[in-house]
Amino acid sequence: MRVLVVEPESRPEVREINDSLKEMQGIVGGLIQPIYLDDSVALVCNDEGRLMNLPANRGLRNKDGQMYDIVFGTFFLCGAPADSDHFTSLTTEQIEQYRKMFYTPEMFWGMDGYIVCLPLEVD
Repeated sequence: MRVLVVEPESRPEVREINDSLKEMQGIVGGLIQPIYLDDSVALVCNDEGRLMNLPANRGLRNKDGQMYDIVFGTFFLCGAPADSDHFTSLTTEQIEQYRKMFYTPEMFWGMDGYIVCLPLEVD
């Protein structure tokens, strides 16, 4: 299965993985939690990432660009067809769309009761 893996402070990377729960849990470092996005795509992250104090990775934004949540720890994106109960490979178009969306690593901190998110330059 071809997925896009996004690690904290790193650019997204395409990987081929097995369609096994064990391998998916290995990537995220624990129990998996799918978050269903548009275009039949799931963002699969660690269900307890926030509680485990995993590093803040990327912000999730609505269609207006407003951040509504933060993903903690490594996550991956995969296909999630509505007519299937299994994850699938991303299409080439989906890989490019989500690589662009999550390309720039982000850093977060609290300031005056707000969460501040800034791009993090890496190479």
